[in-house]
Amino acid sequence: MNILGISAYYHDSAACLISDGDILAAAQQERFSRIKHDATFPSDAISFCLKESKLQTSAIDYVVFYEKPFLKFERILETYLAFAPLGLRSFAKFLPIWTKDKIFQKKLLIQALNDLLGTSVNWSDRLLFSEHHLSHAASAFFPSPFKEAAILTMDGVGEWATTTFGIGTDNRLSLTKEINFPHSIGLLYSAFTYYLGFKVNSGEYKVMGLAPYGRSTYTNLIKQNLIDIKEDGSFYLDMKYFNFAVGLTMTNKHFHELFGGPPREPESKLTQREMDLAASIQAVTEEVVIKIAKDIANKTRQKNLCLAGGVALNCVANGKILRESPFENIWIQPAAGDAGGALGAALSIYFGMLGRPREICTKDKMRGTYLGPKYNQSDIEKRLAKTGVNYVTYSENKMIELAAKNLAQGKTLGWHQGRMEFGPRALGARSIIADPRSPEMQTLLNLKVKYRESFRPFAPSVLFEDVLEWFELDCESPYMLLVAAVSFEKRTETDPQNDNL
Repeated sequence: MNILGISAYYHDSAACLISDGDILAAAQQERFSRIKHDATFPSDAISFCLKESKLQTSAIDYVVFYEKPFLKFERILETYLAFAPLGLRSFAKFLPIWTKDKIFQKKLLIQALNDLLGTSVNWSDRLLFSEHHLSHAASAFFPSPFKEAAILTMDGVGEWATTTFGIGTDNRLSLTKEINFPHSIGLLYSAFTYYLGFKVNSGEYKVMGLAPYGRSTYTNLIKQNLIDIKEDGSFYLDMKYFNFAVGLTMTNKHFHELFGGPPREPESKLTQREMDLAASIQAVTEEVVIKIAKDIANKTRQKNLCLAGGVALNCVANGKILRESPFENIWIQPAAGDAGGALGAALSIYFGMLGRPREICTKDKMRGTYLGPKYNQSDIEKRLAKTGVNYVTYSENKMIELAAKNLAQGKTLGWHQGRMEFGPRALGARSIIADPRSPEMQTLLNLKVKYRESFRPFAPSVLFEDVLEWFELDCESPYMLLVAAVSFEKRTETDPQNDNL
């Protein structure tokens, strides 16, 4: 049974191919187009999946889209009706696009499949649709190492749901509770991303990276005005302060008045105020997810928790769940955002609709998330020659020796090996690596190599047997999705000045 999963048309489009429940290949379209967060139909990613698996198009039993476009259009339409006459200009601008993209999306998908894969197969008969948060939940539970677990998904919004939780057991998955749009912790975080001058749907991790430099001085202001958080973690947003439901921006004049001014201009100097705002919304987000996690643990009595959805990429909040919730084990889908929806959509059909048996691995079924394209030596040499780059070929042992020597000298290396990672994290297959012992290295990499803000964090790579020596963490974190404090004896004093930000 071969199933092709697809996510597309919003952001982070991707394709994934599973065969009898095993993940053969998965990749985002951006890896081929070089367009960050590419939302177009993932033609290149699909072609790669078929090439990697050596399958003919006729061998694909089902193609599954990661959400239900008509339900999403229903939500958009009902939202505008509920907020009318607000948003009339936005509604008039986008209605023709939504009508085409949502109502007739099945037709668009079939046409795209015909153009890419040919018409020898009647794709209409093989095309299925999952629900957005069901896709997230399936991507979280089915590849996990757990026979049974609680499941929590949180993001901006799918069709209607913004947060769901449920239980997975063997090959069965059931979502039992949800919070619906416009009440969304993901969109609240994105509203602050916008207000702080970063790009929505891609700059949220900048807010998380900026937060440690600030103080959570705005936390009470946020909780008193923007969000009402209940003891079980459920929440309600006061839409008086937001424009995302029917407008062209995330925040409005009431939000700006509450926090003392308009949104920060992108690329302008960051001040302590921006750092404090980032710290405050991070603290509120952590409070929400910890309360929800504790409530789920109490209600389900499960020891294991699986996470997915864009909020699950907030590795600082994940670390807090691990330390402060009753769950003994946490597994987070490494492609937790919409790209991973392609995987979840395929798995939801294989296990949910078809009821096929599930094999559980001691680690997980993600293969280290090395599911993308690989290149052999001759491919690499041809590409280097084509671009006129001078290169030298070394044996593996010599290459490792030279790499270690250069790292010790403070040099920065580009590291490329094996199959590409699926998901947003660079995990050693396509990574920039440097010596973490240098106090200047973070700023150097950000400003001179990555050409980005100097506060942006990097992840250290540590052998599991040495992790307790360096961090307050007693579990594996192979996918860069858990943040833990540095061991007390390894901490050093730092300059409190943040002028270089």
